[in-house]
Amino acid sequence: MKFIDKIAKHDKRRLFYAFEFFPPKTDQGLENLVSRIARMVGLDPLAISVTWGAGGSTKERTLDLAGLTQLEYGIDTILHLTCTNMVQGLVDEALRAAKDRGIENILALRGDPPRGKEHWEPTDPRFQHGVDLVRYIKTTPEFTHFCVGVAGHFVVPYPDGHPDRDTDEDGELEYLKQKVDAGADFIVTQLFYDVDNFLRWFGKLRAKGITVPVIPGIMPIQTYASFLRMTKLCATRVPPSIMQDLVPIRHDDSKVKDYGVKLAVDMIRQMQRGGIEGVHFCTLNLEKSVTRVLEALGLAGNIPTLANKLIADFTVPPERTVTPHTATDRATKELASVSHIEIDAGKGEVNSAADWDDFPNGRFGDFKSPAYGETDRWGSSALQSTAAIAHWGNPRTMEDLTNMFLRYLQSKIPTTPFSPTPLSPESLMIYPHLEKLTRRGWWTVGSQPAVNGVPSTDEVVGWGPKGGYVYQKCFVEFFVEEQDVERIVKKVKEEGNGWINYFAGSVKGEVRTNVPEGGRNAVTWGVFPGQEIAQTTIIEKESFLSWKVTPLCGSRSVIIAHATSAQDEAFSIWSEWASFYPPNSQERSLLESVRDQRWLVSLVHHDFMDASALWTFLFKGESPLV
Repeated sequence: MKFIDKIAKHDKRRLFYAFEFFPPKTDQGLENLVSRIARMVGLDPLAISVTWGAGGSTKERTLDLAGLTQLEYGIDTILHLTCTNMVQGLVDEALRAAKDRGIENILALRGDPPRGKEHWEPTDPRFQHGVDLVRYIKTTPEFTHFCVGVAGHFVVPYPDGHPDRDTDEDGELEYLKQKVDAGADFIVTQLFYDVDNFLRWFGKLRAKGITVPVIPGIMPIQTYASFLRMTKLCATRVPPSIMQDLVPIRHDDSKVKDYGVKLAVDMIRQMQRGGIEGVHFCTLNLEKSVTRVLEALGLAGNIPTLANKLIADFTVPPERTVTPHTATDRATKELASVSHIEIDAGKGEVNSAADWDDFPNGRFGDFKSPAYGETDRWGSSALQSTAAIAHWGNPRTMEDLTNMFLRYLQSKIPTTPFSPTPLSPESLMIYPHLEKLTRRGWWTVGSQPAVNGVPSTDEVVGWGPKGGYVYQKCFVEFFVEEQDVERIVKKVKEEGNGWINYFAGSVKGEVRTNVPEGGRNAVTWGVFPGQEIAQTTIIEKESFLSWKVTPLCGSRSVIIAHATSAQDEAFSIWSEWASFYPPNSQERSLLESVRDQRWLVSLVHHDFMDASALWTFLFKGESPLV
């Protein structure tokens, strides 16, 4: 059913809401997300939405997930669709695939700006802005049946406004009106935390004659680190009062989560008083906080009854042939046989499904978690801001690249293509070692120091409830030449004494490791009163193959970036960065050669009681590695 029709028919006395999910990076995560969605559908959302990776990078998983929820479960699904950086014909292909799956609702987004403008690889010339996509859908007979939503941004310029449009608020509203005039049926806003500012903007929008439903984007705060990361990425203004509340509790994840629930409840109630009838939850594929928000609002309902009915009623009409992705096919079979809502997909594992929501933002996390992978709503990445290129300059030699990475470590530039935030205090603990590696041309892109029983309230590495202790194994990740990989493998074998695990991979998909098949390394964990041991960072083959490059800024950063496949994700940033420069230029040739020739290496030392163990191994001896 069309979302706009459901909005029109809903009980005006009751808040309506939609849940937003993203397709996890791994098959296991996708399977377990299906179980999670089955539970959350019991909360009776008006619809769910599924995000679309920038340039179609998550196309197959997005369509698998959206098709499964729409076709198999009959949940009205809104498919996100971006129009820029899409190869010719991919928009048509995506719309036809949505139509074939019975999807009637599209959230039409512009997506990332073309990288490098005139130097970007050719994209579909019909689509330069979100309004082009709306107009195309609404005027093409094959697609006019779709209900189309658009993004709404407010307060221009930064913060809260559209990050790439240099206009005033009135100009931004005019652009939004153009999208509505082109046929947009509803508006979903970017996430925000300043309700007074939103209501002011909402009043101006209505005064301009924009009458379609406006659905605020709400993201309950999960952890302090993820909150800072997302608000920075989305250029969201945070009222000073919220920061004043959060700073004293920032190291207690449980208290931060409780605060996030209360804040979301208060925001929604204030918006309801201002005339808002529904909200759009950015769930980050997490369920506990959203469930608690709806419970506090008196909207949770009879979750087990509804979810069990959904699963019990699951059937595939015999006249229809379904050929879903392998992961969703397995998930469908599993769900069809489940008779109770308590689906604990991870029970018996080091991180159970019940724990995935508690500390969701580990450096690698659990590759089976539904929240593992792409979390960005609008297709942002470390390379979204063209202004950042000024910091990275015009690298034409390997020495230029080494200097860029060094300048980042020395806090002379705030970002690199791999690190969209400044170096964290945690990484400063091992700064001399990172600098030494980088000076030798081993460009570090991820790391953490060893920590042995530090109080959970520690200002730098603490996390979790008060009264606990946290532990970390030291690891480091860097790009090196293939000959250096050979030296590392040889040294680990001859001198590692079983203390060191490594992974090494190339853009060609080659992988080398000494971790046994199925082996899993917990490298961050915590012990807290009245709880089982919590493991927030796990490194194993699956996570190394499918990770998205994250900043060198501590072990609890949200994993946000985008790429094309499990084998080349860590290397796609080199391609994306290269695209900023003209074809055949020295800069592009250099960056593409690095992508093709260097390997990504991850080293973990298991002696967390010796903070210098990994660095002693790397630097000792008459013929040290570096």
